[in-house]
Amino acid sequence: MQETILFGTYTKKGSQGVYRGILDTEQKMIIKPEAFIQIQNPTYLRSSAANILYTISKKKNQGGITSYDLSSSTPVFCDEALTDGAPPCYIGLDEEKQLIFTANFHESTVTVFKTDKQGTLTKTDEIIHQGSGPRPEQEASHIHYTDLTPDKRLVVCDLGADKLYTYNVTFDGKLSLKAEFSTSAGFAPRHLVFHPNGKYAFLAGELSSQLALLSYDSITGRFKHIQTLSTIPETWDKHNGAAAIRISGDGKFIYVSNRGHDSIAVFKFDVTKTKLEFIEYTSTEGEFPRDFMLDSTEKFIVAANQNTDNVTLFGRNTKTGLLTCLQKNIPVPEGVCVHFNS
Repeated sequence: MQETILFGTYTKKGSQGVYRGILDTEQKMIIKPEAFIQIQNPTYLRSSAANILYTISKKKNQGGITSYDLSSSTPVFCDEALTDGAPPCYIGLDEEKQLIFTANFHESTVTVFKTDKQGTLTKTDEIIHQGSGPRPEQEASHIHYTDLTPDKRLVVCDLGADKLYTYNVTFDGKLSLKAEFSTSAGFAPRHLVFHPNGKYAFLAGELSSQLALLSYDSITGRFKHIQTLSTIPETWDKHNGAAAIRISGDGKFIYVSNRGHDSIAVFKFDVTKTKLEFIEYTSTEGEFPRDFMLDSTEKFIVAANQNTDNVTLFGRNTKTGLLTCLQKNIPVPEGVCVHFNS
């Protein structure tokens, strides 16, 4: 089987934009990625069931999102929504309501767009957050993630304010605050994933290099803290920032990338005991792994190393959760997003 992988990048050096590669699951290798869409700073990617690709984009002093139709062999531009200032860093998607959500780290905003099968983008709402935390990087609100809860609310990670916000979302794309949750001071929530049963969430703290296990109440939209573990060894005394977090489809294994320690930390979750357990660290064979992703079979993980311009392919044992390096030094310049486009 062959799976298409799209790589989002920065374009500060030699990158041309979005790159496309092929994962051959029989040969257990990635065919060399090639430039696919020429666009500035496509640092995050998301695609819809209608095969519309939504990408972060930048033009001169403006930032926002751009959509492309990928139905044919050549991507076709659909629409763009750009405003003055820095571009966002994350894209969320609600297929049922046909809504797109963006998180803007620098502008402290969550923006909502109505979309359709043609990829049009119409702004429907925007929330500006305020707050701060104890660390130097938490001088203001910094939104790093905004996406759906299992019950179709919107959850927002505010790295700067040490908060999670839960919003109700109308069909027309209007937000109303439902609940707030405060992490420990300096935790710096960056990204989260939900357990398949919808009752638990796993939260990555960037500046604290920690993984938190939370419960989630779909009636109230509230989170509660259960457990916290480190994503790096106790002996690590250099800089590190936890980045991407992924969970296996069976809910048994959680993976977090470490930028600095340059690893993927593997954890096991026992739902009967409501307990997380650390398993191992696996080197990403490169520097600054901002993002990684499981493929559709969940037998492979692809990690992008931003600072060394390379991608690494891992085999994944679905029973133990352990990773084995299969291929490294796959060239992708300034790679910061891994997206399987099915």
